[in-house]
Amino acid sequence: MNSISVLHIDLFQSGKNASDFYFNTMKDHLVSSHKHIEKPHRHDFYVTVLFTKGKGIHEIDFQKYEVSEGSIFFLSPGQVHSWELSEDTDGYIFFCSQEYYDMHYVNRKLRSFPFFSSSTFPRKFQFESKDLLKIINLFKEIEEEYYAQNIMKEDLILSLMSQIYIHTTRQFSKNFDEISSLTSVSYFKHYQDFENLVEQYFTTQKSTAYYASVMEISPKHLNRITQTVVQKTATEVITERVILEAKRMLMYLDESLVEIAFRLGYEEYSYFVRVFRKGSGMTPTQFIKKYKA
Repeated sequence: MNSISVLHIDLFQSGKNASDFYFNTMKDHLVSSHKHIEKPHRHDFYVTVLFTKGKGIHEIDFQKYEVSEGSIFFLSPGQVHSWELSEDTDGYIFFCSQEYYDMHYVNRKLRSFPFFSSSTFPRKFQFESKDLLKIINLFKEIEEEYYAQNIMKEDLILSLMSQIYIHTTRQFSKNFDEISSLTSVSYFKHYQDFENLVEQYFTTQKSTAYYASVMEISPKHLNRITQTVVQKTATEVITERVILEAKRMLMYLDESLVEIAFRLGYEEYSYFVRVFRKGSGMTPTQFIKKYKA
């Protein structure tokens, strides 16, 4: 069985820096690590990429995003991505393990930032010129610290990372006013809990009632939460996660369609096909033909 390539942070290290954090300019990264990123793949770490020059397409979990000056992307472990970039592409990129960040911030976790916590949250933000310079300067400070041997080096890098995440979250929130209300902040926390459970059990549990029971709330209230945060029913969120995994498996695993359906919790292949077609607008076979053409 061919599995989706999972890249570990050690692949990108030169050997002189800590293996749980990596930083580079996009220009140098594309040269030094091109052999690792020319095909769709997953990471087992968190990725932040800022483009300051160039154009292209960045595809994350089968959604295509345009790349241009000021585009910033956030990827969580497990997401499948690839890109096609122009020769003049430049910018900054850094990786970190969950432990690297979470061990230093007891009261703040990486998954507390919306772009890392929810699979339904946009993975790209486009900075305007007036805000871009501030973000670029933060990346430059990380670069300077990364190659220096200063006291409390990690503390400063983590602080600069947090500033990038916080500034971007604030920019995101301007487009998602509901996040700023007190009610929706509570709902968003519950939604995070729901998505965490879905991530654990989506192959075996697909009913809203199951997740509501685990969360000790009613199915009606769970649907109220999902409708407020992502304008979808709980069932739609569960089904979208199943379909996303199905797409990953159809593209990158050398298994039969029946085997994939079974691994996703469907004993009847015909029912899996109906679910997939309803959620994606095409059958699994049509999806394979489209993306493998």
